[in-house]
Amino acid sequence: MAASVLRCCMNAAVKVKRVSPSVSARRWLLSAAYSDSTLWEAREKDPQNLALLASNMDGLYERNLPVSSLTVSQFVDNISCREEVDQAEYYLYKFRHSPNCWYLREWTVHSWIRQCLKYGARDKALHTLRNKVQYGIFPDNFTSNLLIDSYLKDEDFKSASSVVEELMLQEAFDLPSTQILSLYTLASYLATRPQLTVSQERALGASLLICGLKQDNSVGLTARFLGNVLLGKVEMQKGIHAVFKGMPLFWERGYLSRALAVLEGVAASPADVKLSKDSFAFLEDVLQGLSSTSTDSPNSSDSSGEESAGEEERKEEVDEDDQAEREKLSEYDSKFKVMVNELEARGKVDSSNFQNLATDLTQRLLPSLERPDLDQYETLLGGWEVERKQLIQREQETRRMAQEEKQARLAAKAALEQQA
Repeated sequence: MAASVLRCCMNAAVKVKRVSPSVSARRWLLSAAYSDSTLWEAREKDPQNLALLASNMDGLYERNLPVSSLTVSQFVDNISCREEVDQAEYYLYKFRHSPNCWYLREWTVHSWIRQCLKYGARDKALHTLRNKVQYGIFPDNFTSNLLIDSYLKDEDFKSASSVVEELMLQEAFDLPSTQILSLYTLASYLATRPQLTVSQERALGASLLICGLKQDNSVGLTARFLGNVLLGKVEMQKGIHAVFKGMPLFWERGYLSRALAVLEGVAASPADVKLSKDSFAFLEDVLQGLSSTSTDSPNSSDSSGEESAGEEERKEEVDEDDQAEREKLSEYDSKFKVMVNELEARGKVDSSNFQNLATDLTQRLLPSLERPDLDQYETLLGGWEVERKQLIQREQETRRMAQEEKQARLAAKAALEQQA
């Protein structure tokens, strides 16, 4: 592994791609100031020879000795080409599976994501995020925003939604900017009308629901509604076990009932909140599809080979309570039609679709949310820098003490030999 790093360090010239004026002129949701790396790059440098670091880490691992979090951080911080990103991925994995795995630093995770974006290895960032347990990559909201925005720049809503899904699994929608950006991402992805497997519907539904609970406006309420609809569809097809397993969701039957409860809440709300009209069409399609699907073939919507053997086993977990929930389908359908009429009568239906509502909300709120994020980030950088310097000083003192102990042992050994 160290030899591979050395080959990269000896590469001849690095080609720099120039961005065309037409591309650079495009505007993204997050401002240039938000994604600007000037503040990050202005940190005090700690130049390291990656080949030497890799050799030292390999030697320590071969002798079953611990590698320090500072060493891993130094390796990631000194990445200078795409191939070194691959090497860093390897050492992140090795560190995660070592006794020191709990000590991966927050700034190392942030640096890893920035380096992946800088050297065209965004796929690596997403891979390590999806496999966070294996790599220890748990980015904060600011770092996640950078990754989401990079996908939105390319209108890759599916990958951006994958990042949002990871935030959902961690229940980490802490910053208002992350909530708004995530809702925009999910709305844009849903607008592409993706063909989803059951597990993907569950993940998207949970993301819409949990993120929507963070916002009490029309976009948040529509997201809650759609999230409950998607989860209700999975519940009707597979049973409650398929909904709950692996998701931070409340284990109680009746997700379609909770979707209708959102309609009731909006109808009774004195606030100026509405639901998008296309969300009603979405539930109507789901109800029609469930009605036309025989309960004897609950897996009819699975057209992808991604479903595992465990998914097949879950078909047998549909119990009497699940069946009782399915029998309420006609009741839900009738109640839905009544609620739609009531919402229209109360002026609680927005003619704009969910994506347009989310876009409007993002354009109105996101600019004002950036400044607090940047101020917090600047404070965080200061704290990281203090902690990093303390680690460097501690390691230097440890090495000095180890060297002194070694010299003392050698001196004592030499004295014994002279006496003999």
